Amino acid sequence: MLTQNSVQTPTSSEELHVSYRHHFPVTETLIYLNHAAVAPLCRPAAEAMKWLADDACLNGSLHYDKWMDSYEGLRVATARLINALPSEIAIVKNTSEGISTIAMGLDWKAGDRVIAFKEEFPANYYPWQRLASRGVEITWLSIYDPLEKLAEALPGARLLAISFVNYLSGHRVDLKAIGELCHQHGCFYFVDAIQGMGAFPLDVESCHIDALAADGHKWMLGPEGNGVLYVRKSRQDAIEPVEFGWTNPANYADYSSRDMTLRPDAGRYECGTLNTIGCFGQRASLELLLEAGIDNVSAAIWQRAHELAEGVQAKGYELMLEHKRESGSGIVSFRHPVTDCRVIVSELKRNMITAAPRQGWVRMSPHFYTSPDDIQQVLSALSAV
Repeated sequence: MLTQNSVQTPTSSEELHVSYRHHFPVTETLIYLNHAAVAPLCRPAAEAMKWLADDACLNGSLHYDKWMDSYEGLRVATARLINALPSEIAIVKNTSEGISTIAMGLDWKAGDRVIAFKEEFPANYYPWQRLASRGVEITWLSIYDPLEKLAEALPGARLLAISFVNYLSGHRVDLKAIGELCHQHGCFYFVDAIQGMGAFPLDVESCHIDALAADGHKWMLGPEGNGVLYVRKSRQDAIEPVEFGWTNPANYADYSSRDMTLRPDAGRYECGTLNTIGCFGQRASLELLLEAGIDNVSAAIWQRAHELAEGVQAKGYELMLEHKRESGSGIVSFRHPVTDCRVIVSELKRNMITAAPRQGWVRMSPHFYTSPDDIQQVLSALSAV
């Protein structure tokens, strides 16, 4: 299988959730296991956004310089999280916009070939499928195929697009192994990182990733409508902006300029005014994750998900995918042999437990602040369904 390297056990003697749970007021009323859909805001993100809302209400744009600082702060935090340069980070609305920027920005020619994967979320499926109308050939593989099959398909391929973590099964691919193969064959390597970024270590340099996109409202614990796009510096001149507004050019601060020369960094993909309040929130949530340490965060997430997977299986539920050290993520999908997943999710909601019904499965997704006791309460509730 296309699996990621194994997760390490946290070195801290104190459980991570003990130190950070107070940053998540949602824990006072809910057991929240739906981070693969929409995460609750952490307190630092909510407070940062509230500061901006209050400032705009009371002072208008008097402190506009501080608003602009949030853009660079978000780029810096994102770059730290994935081992990139701030100049390689663009701020976008969502993952879909980031993917479309790459898919539509490259100069495709009839006969070019893309490798994509049939289990993908639509955001990382439709943009590549649409290229077929331009004469681009799409080679569809499975994320569960062995690396040998991927290696056989790579010669002559121009681009490969894959998700870090599958949205339904939670399967986590080996980004580094795939990246090495793409690098060997000169294939552009794109990653939809939304279900893994903020939850598991991600190094664009060691993995040879050319571009990736991720929205902040899942594992990065930020608001909706705010995402990031990474584009390797050496690839930026080959990807034209698909939207063009006043902030794409290098001289965008000079309103009298009519020079359309693009910005010399990933800011060339930012079309117009950004979601400033979202940037405030996203920057704060990423800085919280960086403070906790992504290695510690990932180990805690994997452990809670593993406890959940083992627990539901022991109660007679069917796991969609075995939760393994090398390929498991924060997503656990399971189903009851008789009871419909929607009935189970509704019953859990009455018990103040959040989950999601997905394609016949109950999908749960704990984060690093989820406690072992939370998992035990969920398993007890499932026994009563």
